[in-house]
Amino acid sequence: MAQVEKRGGLLRKSSASKKPLKEKVVLMYDEIFMMEDPGQCSPRFWEELFLMKVNLEYLEGKLESLDGEELMKIKDNINCLFQHCIQALGEEHPIRVVNALQTLCALIRGVHQKNKSTSGFDIINMLMGFDKAELCMKNLMESLDSLLCAEGSESLKSLCLKLLLCLVTVTDNISQNTILEYVMINSIFEAILQILSHPPSRREHGYDAVVLLALLVNYRKYESVNPYIVKLSIVDDEATLNGMGLVIAQALSEYNRQYKDKEEEHQSGFFSALTNMVGSMFIADAHEKISVQTNEAILLALYEAVHLNRNFITVLAQSHPEMGLVTTPVSPAPTTPVTPLGTTPPSSDVISSVELPLDADVQTSNLLITFLKYSSIVMQDTKDEHRLHSGKLCLIILTCIAEDQYANAFLHDDNMNFRVNLHRMPMRHRKKAADKNLPCRPLVCAVLDLMVEFIVTHMMKEFPMDLYVRCIQVVHKLLCYQKKCRVRLHYTWRELWSALINLLKFLMSNETVLLAKHNIFTLALMIVNLFNMFITYGDTFLPTPSSYDELYYEIIRMHQSFDNLYSMVLRLSTNAGQWKEAASKVTHALVNIRAIINHFNPKIESYAAVNHISQLSEEQEMPHWKACGIQISSRKVGELGEFSC
Repeated sequence: MAQVEKRGGLLRKSSASKKPLKEKVVLMYDEIFMMEDPGQCSPRFWEELFLMKVNLEYLEGKLESLDGEELMKIKDNINCLFQHCIQALGEEHPIRVVNALQTLCALIRGVHQKNKSTSGFDIINMLMGFDKAELCMKNLMESLDSLLCAEGSESLKSLCLKLLLCLVTVTDNISQNTILEYVMINSIFEAILQILSHPPSRREHGYDAVVLLALLVNYRKYESVNPYIVKLSIVDDEATLNGMGLVIAQALSEYNRQYKDKEEEHQSGFFSALTNMVGSMFIADAHEKISVQTNEAILLALYEAVHLNRNFITVLAQSHPEMGLVTTPVSPAPTTPVTPLGTTPPSSDVISSVELPLDADVQTSNLLITFLKYSSIVMQDTKDEHRLHSGKLCLIILTCIAEDQYANAFLHDDNMNFRVNLHRMPMRHRKKAADKNLPCRPLVCAVLDLMVEFIVTHMMKEFPMDLYVRCIQVVHKLLCYQKKCRVRLHYTWRELWSALINLLKFLMSNETVLLAKHNIFTLALMIVNLFNMFITYGDTFLPTPSSYDELYYEIIRMHQSFDNLYSMVLRLSTNAGQWKEAASKVTHALVNIRAIINHFNPKIESYAAVNHISQLSEEQEMPHWKACGIQISSRKVGELGEFSC
């Protein structure tokens, strides 16, 4: 027997002797797309419709095939279908409910796709009618809320969330989706929290619930009072917050795992063998081929949680097993409706793995560590606009964390030490660090490492000025906390100083190109003020007195860079150009650094001349300072640059 063809709703093709045979549900759809009310001819029409398996492809295709005028002619029938779908959600028969949910998804997507150029009010009128919209949406949201909170089928809850995601994401700009006004009025916030606080529901639906919440929070957040923002900011239930943190951690961890797998696959391939033979000439080009789709939806959820809810900060430090090390079978999960964010939820099996008991041989982790690893991957490549925005969001989240007093407390806690294996961009002049050599350190060291890594690896033609400013701000906020609380962090500060000086050199060597696009003096001022902070207040947070010696050595060793910077800003501050005021601020901020250079440099040069040494090494300079009785005291250097803590 020939295979039955169901494509396009046909059960068989037409022939000379037989008419094409269509599915019954397709015939019923065709009746809806006629101008007459199908319920008048057949009283049981709507009752029978929701017993039929939905043909989403045909229904959406039919809507797409109509032009605007034809669609308006059948508006009453579409309104009737929408209302009967909502009524079917209250039925006890689960098949009716499932079919009604799927039909609503198809209607919402189809009408929005057809009316992308029209206003939201036209779409509301097309789906429900202005006069009945408020009551329809009230009934719809109440039915969805009941289904989500009930102890019924998990597949029904999944479909409810898919419908809500479909409703939220049909427009490119969420704030232009006027239907969401009804979602604001008829809140489903408590239903979302219930899913996140209940482990079985969270494993099945946690990802969709978190993404939905993040999207609803962003609806006209700066234009009007958004009830989801208000409610999220006051959530204090530990189970709910931990549940949200687990979902976010797993989604980020899944991305990290996929990237690591691709990286290992890439390194073990033919190209890796070839580069080992001919050197690392093409290492940067090879790295660009390693690409895993980023997850902006879950990143947005993390930002909103950290930014709005101060109680969520405690979740960042909650320990759990290293998710990447836990191996469980991964089964395919249903994808969410296509959204502008383009994300796919991780497997529910993987999400459940985070609640396994701790094992002595498994490295413990937490949400912050997982996020730092994710950021180290995303921030490697900012040439792509998509990843540039992801990197920016990562830095904004880090800024929120660095501003929080409690977050800083556990970041700097000596009793909370972790090995954080950040991903480092392959570069010709350095070897890849071995994972096993990583020391256990307070988490703030990993944050500083990430900032240093970004500074070193993004000095390029398409200079990401905004990202650099945010990066320096994160460092500044961490130093302010250390100064305020007198935290003496044992960190290799020289790496940071060296990175900052190299960044200044890059700004100066590319002055003409960069000034055409950016105000580089804002960034230069921030860098100089970081040095002023070390010089003036370093005695409150640098770990040892010898750290001051290293700081002064680095400044004097690179004095030519600071001299060149001073010459550049002095030249521009004395000219009546657009950069006069900005350059003058940098000139003033350089007072401390210039005082150090002018004080020490002549003595060092004199010592070198007397002893016939062309260039002093660090080992030669340090004893010379002590031999000459040079006392390093930050409080006597000069006046401060313009900065605040």
